[in-house]
Amino acid sequence: MESTVVRNATGIARLELERQETLEKLEHLRLDLLNLAEPTADETDVDAYEREKILGLVQSLRRKLESLDRAMEWAQKGNYGICENCGERIDPARLEILPQTTLCLRCQRDLERRNRQERF
Repeated sequence: MESTVVRNATGIARLELERQETLEKLEHLRLDLLNLAEPTADETDVDAYEREKILGLVQSLRRKLESLDRAMEWAQKGNYGICENCGERIDPARLEILPQTTLCLRCQRDLERRNRQERF
């Protein structure tokens, strides 16, 4: 069984790597935005579409950074791989795909279900 200290150290290293890669992607998108022609009154739909697509990706990556920072704080408290809601271990396969997750699959589904119900 993996010790908590090793799990947290491994988790923090993975989160730091994922954070660095995300920051690099954000920088590339920022450069892409700078390289797009300045919008004009007769801007083509293609440029507008491309700009909106990039801005959407930037927003998504910023949310990911927030999740990574939250997961790093959770891991630094010694809780990497432990669901912050129910306290159960998060499936290692889930952590492999989403190292920034702080919720097990069951709690994530419950949260999403509650969020959907609140919207309606």
